[in-house]
Amino acid sequence: MSTIRKKPWNRTNVPVYSVSSNSNELPNMNICTYATAVSMHPKRFIVAIYKGTKTLDNIEQSRHFVLQLLSVDHLSLVNRLSKFSGRKKDKLKTMQHLLTDYNDFKILKDAVAVIEVKVLTLTDGGDHMLALCDVASYKNISDAEVLTLDHLRAAKLVSI
Repeated sequence: MSTIRKKPWNRTNVPVYSVSSNSNELPNMNICTYATAVSMHPKRFIVAIYKGTKTLDNIEQSRHFVLQLLSVDHLSLVNRLSKFSGRKKDKLKTMQHLLTDYNDFKILKDAVAVIEVKVLTLTDGGDHMLALCDVASYKNISDAEVLTLDHLRAAKLVSI
């Protein structure tokens, strides 16, 4: 499809992240493409978290989570992490062999990078809550090709 036919906000290609969150219950992961750095000093991100999700429940409770930058090798995990609710299903139960620990969070062993953030504010953003966050720590893990929205489009996992 020609980009001229797309809405302006669907014309750009952005990285795909997974949010890893904890609460007093099970850890959870989901897919996130609405995440961006908004300040250099201090380093801050805004991350949009879909309303009505286990991830948002966890973040409201703990005010702390990890953004995992995904690689093209994670394309097969996108449906598992995005199409099922963590409220109804333990998404990570059958993925233990793919996981490791990072600062008390479950992360994918082969993520491109991880960014641990602490939530400063949560603001209503429509169908998402916007989390303004300070970066607490980060770690580069691999040089793999970053998974992007264009990869999701090509695999017909998103329609935008």
